[in-house]
Amino acid sequence: MKFAFSSLIAGALMLSVPALCVAQQTPAPAPAPSTTAAPAKTPAASDDARKAKAKECSAQADAKKLHGKERKEFRSKCKRS
Repeated sequence: MKFAFSSLIAGALMLSVPALCVAQQTPAPAPAPSTTAAPAKTPAASDDARKAKAKECSAQADAKKLHGKERKEFRSKCKRS
């Protein structure tokens, strides 16, 4: 009796596994194209601006005679502002 019940359960599981696998393989819907595209920034201009800001912050740190951790923290805050 136990063997027959175990076989019945095993058979039911074997039949349900392929159905579960097929259900998981459905592709996700494609995202809708955006109608409001932001203007592209030129990477060179933003890099130049960042470099100029970093150089300015370094000059300020030099003027304050900051070194080590204090200099690093100052430049970090300066570049974020």
